[in-house]
Amino acid sequence: MSDRYPSFEEIKDVDRKLTEMRKLYYYRHDLFSIQWWFLLVLLIVPWIIWWKMVDKSRLKDILLYGFAITIVIVLLDDIGSELGLWSYPHQVFRLIPRLSPIDYSVLPVIHMLIYQYFRSWKSFVVANVILALGAAFIAEPFFVWIDIYDMDHWKSIYSFPLYIAKACFVKWSLEFMLSKANRSQQKPAN
Repeated sequence: MSDRYPSFEEIKDVDRKLTEMRKLYYYRHDLFSIQWWFLLVLLIVPWIIWWKMVDKSRLKDILLYGFAITIVIVLLDDIGSELGLWSYPHQVFRLIPRLSPIDYSVLPVIHMLIYQYFRSWKSFVVANVILALGAAFIAEPFFVWIDIYDMDHWKSIYSFPLYIAKACFVKWSLEFMLSKANRSQQKPAN
């Protein structure tokens, strides 16, 4: 190993090789595997359930919460993956190196339903603690067991507070912004 730092061209070359390796792996190990079908179902079914359960009269607020929580989920997933804390041996989509069904479907749908049904802060926090317990200590180990998730330098106990914190942060941020918007709309025009 050389003491010199890699050039950007060297990084791009390794990145191109890695992209080619991921493509070959995807077509050889992922596409149409049992894990691939399972992930595909997890990508589609939660949205069907959500559409049947969502309060259509509050659709705008619930979707706003859902988009915000999805951004946070994807950001945290990207950071954890980039830091080598976890990885995903199987993908639904070759070009998206994250657990898309969980990031874009399962977690956002569950979070939106919690946001819809548990409006007070106390019930919202309790519901998210229950979600965090299930996600961190049941779902994550199950995904490891079925070879969809690798905890490279991560433990479920680390996930537990993150599930709660991200939901509370997004709810607080959304409520803060909506209250500011409502106050500005109520001010009389000069």
